[in-house]
Amino acid sequence: MFANFRARCMLFNMRANIVHPGADELTYEIREIVEVARKIEVLGTAISWENIGDPVAKGEAISPWIKDVIAETIAHDDKAFAYSPTKGLLETREFLAKIRNAEGGAEITAEDILFFNGLGDAISKVYTYLHPSARVIGPNPAYSTHSSAEGAHAGSPHLTYNLNPHRNWLPDLEDLRNKVKYNPHIAGILIINPDNPTGMVYPEKILREIVAIAREFDLFIISDEIYANIVYGEEKFAPLSKVLGDVPGIAMRGLSKEIPWPGGRCGWIEFYNKTKDSAFARYAKTLVDAKMLEVCSTTLPQKVLPKIFSDPRYRAHLAERIGVYKKRADTAYEIFRGVRGVVAPKPSGAFYLSVVFDDGVLSDEQSLRIENPKVKHFIEGALDGLAPDKRFVYYLMAATGICVVPLSGFNSDLQGFRITLLEPDAAKFKKTLETIASAIKTYLAA
Repeated sequence: MFANFRARCMLFNMRANIVHPGADELTYEIREIVEVARKIEVLGTAISWENIGDPVAKGEAISPWIKDVIAETIAHDDKAFAYSPTKGLLETREFLAKIRNAEGGAEITAEDILFFNGLGDAISKVYTYLHPSARVIGPNPAYSTHSSAEGAHAGSPHLTYNLNPHRNWLPDLEDLRNKVKYNPHIAGILIINPDNPTGMVYPEKILREIVAIAREFDLFIISDEIYANIVYGEEKFAPLSKVLGDVPGIAMRGLSKEIPWPGGRCGWIEFYNKTKDSAFARYAKTLVDAKMLEVCSTTLPQKVLPKIFSDPRYRAHLAERIGVYKKRADTAYEIFRGVRGVVAPKPSGAFYLSVVFDDGVLSDEQSLRIENPKVKHFIEGALDGLAPDKRFVYYLMAATGICVVPLSGFNSDLQGFRITLLEPDAAKFKKTLETIASAIKTYLAA
């Protein structure tokens, strides 16, 4: 009976096409590679998860005082269980606006802040409700949530400007300017600062040049600043508000990385210079209206945000975490800098490092020795059609159990991979990096 039902389903043809034209742009290699890793795990090879930027899942302990703040709020404030206003709790938005305005530059009010259920929710809405012909150009390598959402919105591949791994991942401004100049559909420029997947922090001078391009061509700017308080390199972080002037812009912030509380799903966007452009003001209203259809975002994280951020222990909490990431970044840089055939600029912020293979060093003839015969059979049957860097990543997983993300999965023509700086065991972290470095040498020599 079931077989007959399936056969009837296969013969059924929808009279209208229900597939979104951008469906094929919805990819997220960071999690998609987990499916391959899980199969390898089932076949008997233990996996070291170095792919997803979740400090808590990786073993970072949440500070007891932060847990106490959340627990006390749950115990004594029943409003934490209620709906919040569509834009978010007024007292929390006022708190955030005060912090941002104290930094100097373009100012906002509480009415310019809109909460979402994490920045993934915000990113989806920001692109979904753009005019169908409007494009936003972003960095290459690209963070997959942005590139997929923007590409799906447009029904075509995400547009990018190049980050140069041979110049510490600094953006190619000539490339950006030319692409903006000759594509009238580009309406906005995306910045991820500090950057994911590279860990680059945009110098203030570069940011001001990007703002100048936006001003010249009447564009708006999106700056994803989720890692704004995780900066440990020589380059100081400059928020969008400091450099924006009178150009319309959106800054994206959240709780997931710096507390860290990724499961809290709490992010917000800040609209700058809404009154400077009527189309931008209408677009901002559209995002608020779209959020209204969902009623609101989760209340509890909004309730505790001012309490955590204003606690005198919070700055020390951030400083301690930043110090740990700096040590790991230094360790990773020292290990990979001695590997021939790759370049791996030292990250200055966030908690990732990207390694890029030199042009022409990868081929379909290279491999790593896989001890587990079942894993070997599985992986070698899955190699057809893979990008060269993804092929290396598959062999790395099969041979060592280490799961990283290929750079081709970040909407990039660069061949390489991203690794997180999240392993809390210092000895294991160093051993993992050394194993990868050794695997690169073996693979390139094969």
